[in-house]
Amino acid sequence: MKAAKDLRQSRYLSVGRNNSSFYFQPMEADPHALERLDIRIRWGRYGVQVLKWHLISFEAGSTIPYHKHREYEFHFIPSGKGLLTLDEGTFPVQSGMFYLTGPQVMHQQEIDPRDPMSELCLHVDIIPLDQPAREDDDWGEALERVEAEECVRQLNIMPAFPALDRYDAMSYFLTAYNAWRDRELGAYNTIRQSIIQILLRAARAHNVTQIQPALPSRDMNAYRYQLATQYIRDNYARPITLDEVAQGLHICGRQLQRILDEQAGETFSGYLEHYRLTQVCRALVLTEQTVEQLAVQHGFSSGSYLHYVFKKRMGTTPLRYREQWRRENGSAGG
Repeated sequence: MKAAKDLRQSRYLSVGRNNSSFYFQPMEADPHALERLDIRIRWGRYGVQVLKWHLISFEAGSTIPYHKHREYEFHFIPSGKGLLTLDEGTFPVQSGMFYLTGPQVMHQQEIDPRDPMSELCLHVDIIPLDQPAREDDDWGEALERVEAEECVRQLNIMPAFPALDRYDAMSYFLTAYNAWRDRELGAYNTIRQSIIQILLRAARAHNVTQIQPALPSRDMNAYRYQLATQYIRDNYARPITLDEVAQGLHICGRQLQRILDEQAGETFSGYLEHYRLTQVCRALVLTEQTVEQLAVQHGFSSGSYLHYVFKKRMGTTPLRYREQWRRENGSAGG
């Protein structure tokens, strides 16, 4: 894992701004393109509004005097070096590093006298929204709220001094830029996720605290039962086998049979036959189709076999079932 992180950082640490292999060179064509987009996203119970999002270059020996911002100001250094001065002291910065000055963090930046520096900046407002929690959330929003909450908490307690961009947050500047430039389907979602990834990966830079997120897990037998029965319902009208359904789940037929027995108390053939009969019953009361027609449409080999199975399972014949249902429900058919 450490070797992978070192390899990712080498593309920033080993090249300079004037080198033709500068990783962020595509952004130089329009360095302020992203901040011309009016990006406002909902993330968990927060609204995130992008105020500035650009690539900027500083001449060697230049100074950005003391200043502060009310918003979160993320600085990533893809090339060059300099000094960052905070209330706590002066810290060296160089390519592959990151720091967060905000909200309301007074700071001054000095560029090395002999080495110009480039900087990727993201300024965002993070605003709590009135969004009550939902206990019946089955679509991941609850987990998103937890992650957003923890990320913002860590950003708020993060020290302002520089750290290595150990989780490769700055690469998402180029990901977002490419999505803007290419305008392919999904560009907005790519840009949205790039912002979220920058926030999350920056929040991990100092390892302020470590949490073990409770990611959702499945009861695999219940999940496979759900997939198997859905496949049966989608394909019941043609000949299907236990092994065919099991193959689609990448398990053996014996394992699928155990799952059906555990979840429904049925064999595969019993479940399939029962579902076919429920569809036949529905068609009997809604249509005037013959038993032969119903057999063909609902997976039975013949009208006589359908008649046999129906009487065995339902205790009556298909036509008597139709007559009795209509008599009891006052329907003449359709």
